[in-house]
Amino acid sequence: MSEHKAIIDWKCTSPDFLKGRYSREHTWTFDGGVVVPASPSPSVVPAPYSNPAHVDPEEAFVAAISSCHMLTYLYLASRQGFVVDSYYDEAIGVMTKNERGVPWVSLVTLHPRIAYSGEKIPTPVDEQHLHHLAHEQCFIANSIKTEVTVRGVRDA
Repeated sequence: MSEHKAIIDWKCTSPDFLKGRYSREHTWTFDGGVVVPASPSPSVVPAPYSNPAHVDPEEAFVAAISSCHMLTYLYLASRQGFVVDSYYDEAIGVMTKNERGVPWVSLVTLHPRIAYSGEKIPTPVDEQHLHHLAHEQCFIANSIKTEVTVRGVRDA
């Protein structure tokens, strides 16, 4: 199939590593050359050892799920003759503790707002079906145990 790589780069800048007083800021570099500043969430590691302006792994996880769902949805909509003009999603991930007490992203809720044009506009039933298929076919959704739900879809 295919292989996907990311380079994660962190360097210690503090003599207090063993005391836990060190920056967790790091970078993610992707094959196209994009470098993303990353850090743990300040809800996990307080500042100044984290940077709230950087992307944290949990946000990236939620974004990957939303992005994959959107890309699959767009493909499926185009195959069914629906012209999508825009797709906007405010995806939200919720962390809870599992049965062992370890925090995990247990739920991601997508809130897509989609605009269409053209002669063929999907009905609410069509749209719900497209979201169902997108979830079933999304590579990321098929790789995780996190529950993914879609809200804000027009009622059938």
